[in-house]
Amino acid sequence: MGYVLELKNIGMNFHDAQGETIAVDDVSFGVSRGEFVSIVGPSGCGKSTLLSIISGMVKPSRGECTIGGTPVSAGGKTHSTVGYMLQSDHLFEWRTIMGNVRLGLEVRKDLTPASLTACENLLSRYGLAEFRDHRPSQLSGGMRQRAALIRTLAIDPAILLLDEPFSALDFQTRLHVTDDISTIIRKEGRTAVLVTHDISEAVSVSDRVIVLSKRPSRILNIHSVGLSDAETPPIKAREHPSFRKHFNTIWKELEG
Repeated sequence: MGYVLELKNIGMNFHDAQGETIAVDDVSFGVSRGEFVSIVGPSGCGKSTLLSIISGMVKPSRGECTIGGTPVSAGGKTHSTVGYMLQSDHLFEWRTIMGNVRLGLEVRKDLTPASLTACENLLSRYGLAEFRDHRPSQLSGGMRQRAALIRTLAIDPAILLLDEPFSALDFQTRLHVTDDISTIIRKEGRTAVLVTHDISEAVSVSDRVIVLSKRPSRILNIHSVGLSDAETPPIKAREHPSFRKHFNTIWKELEG
């Protein structure tokens, strides 16, 4: 199978005054085009480190990461084919919502009539057109995350990396925003990799869930889930008869 993203025998060592620490050890997996994959594991096991390697922000100590068959070279900044959503939406208050959405295009010097039209279409498609001239502080937390995702989609990334993007939200808002963001990603046909501590979240949104061990992290298991799609949002996936089974299996693997 040809993967749009592939990690091959990835290892990552960190050095400090106390010596060398192996954070990630021999991790290999692939992600197909349009697939939504989640990574779960204990705190400090290297989940976010894997995203940094995929994005090209850091170079692995061992192994290789490829996007579209081309090796990712670390240069201290996000790879041009990768969109990154972090825990905070990082919207600038001194810019309007439209100004924030077009920021990535400005940085890449790709602000054209066609790309601006694409931004307008995304805002319209996902319910933010009437807020295009508002400031971020005038939007709810969920709407801000939607704006942050639209900003990421505006640069037309091959891969979306989501590093705990819903963790700062209260539980009820988190459920709705997870639905919102997941549905947008599905409808846009994007390839996504989500890092989360929330097993329920991972099971409800993912085609597959990758379970990592404690540090040094290795893959304990990869579960095929597929309870949600463009027509079945994650909140409905939680009602599926298989949801609890997947949740319990992954929980026991992490506890074990």
